[in-house]
Amino acid sequence: MMIELEVDLGTRSYPIYIGSGFLADGLVVAQIESRQIMVVTNDTVAPLYLKLITAPFVDRIVNTVILPDGEQIKTLDSLNLIITALLDHGFDRSCTLIALGGGVVGDITGFAAACYQRGVDYVQIPTTLLAQVDSSVGGKTAVNHPLGKNMIGAFHQPTCVIADISTLSTLDQRQLRAGIAEIIKYGLISDPDFFAWLETNLDNILRLDPESLAYAIRRSCENKAEIVAKDELESGVRALLNLGHTFGHGIENVLGYGYWLHGEAVACGMCMAADMSMRMNMLSNADHQRVLSIISRAGLPQLPPPEVNPKELMAAMKIDKKNRDGQIRLVLMRAIGDAFVCDNYPDDELQTVLESGRATDPR
Repeated sequence: MMIELEVDLGTRSYPIYIGSGFLADGLVVAQIESRQIMVVTNDTVAPLYLKLITAPFVDRIVNTVILPDGEQIKTLDSLNLIITALLDHGFDRSCTLIALGGGVVGDITGFAAACYQRGVDYVQIPTTLLAQVDSSVGGKTAVNHPLGKNMIGAFHQPTCVIADISTLSTLDQRQLRAGIAEIIKYGLISDPDFFAWLETNLDNILRLDPESLAYAIRRSCENKAEIVAKDELESGVRALLNLGHTFGHGIENVLGYGYWLHGEAVACGMCMAADMSMRMNMLSNADHQRVLSIISRAGLPQLPPPEVNPKELMAAMKIDKKNRDGQIRLVLMRAIGDAFVCDNYPDDELQTVLESGRATDPR
């Protein structure tokens, strides 16, 4: 069974395909008309799926860039490798890039597509749960800077997203759990019914039950597509998708990119946002406990590790794209399913949250 959704952006609208077995059934070839194709992947994904992707393009010019795996390679140097490969092989503006991998590959490939000759097409083929439910959809592309995550990038929408659920069978548990963090986020932002469904079906997702996975991915993509359609360039409501990310990006920066997975840092950040919301007498204790409970059940961290110094974390959080005039803007919650952007909060409450405790390393 194939699920097809649409990200409604007028002339930049594109489909999201969700199902199983897509990489071998011709769907990818059918989405690409270009003669020149550059597949960007990493050394973990390439041995598993690269031949499946490239084999059907018998009448095309296909080249590949295989990057190392990990958040630490999400840099301008990696971007330059892709651009250089495109130039070396004489690719023109009619080419298409394929991002085959997780969020790091998707973000770098999308940014390369946005930059190359002022913009070329690209297709997202996410192979991790986190990428399938979040980073592959919406057109945010970027690389990291040593001082801040995703600080160098562009908005550049893909021509389609192909989420093949069968690729999730090769994920290790840590990667799977990291993806669940972003699924939980959608329930907390604006979908309390979905959050309640997750509370009931979380164990099925962890067991890779196909029906539960398909619904979780579909509902996550529907939530994100709806928000992106309203606010493509993050001038308003799209900022809600950063629930947990201001704290989480700060944690990633302090620890060093790749020490924690992105989803682990976001999970921790959502718990910190829930704590902050409760301390400000907005989020009820009962809802706060529901947040902590589902994060714990997913095997994700609720607190930063001991290595994260609160002062360093505060400094890292001040380098965030949502901030205005030097003020850290947080996504907080009034209730499960009712998130909002807040820049009017007591500084001492934020300091208390940052100093509230340290967790066991999830690695």
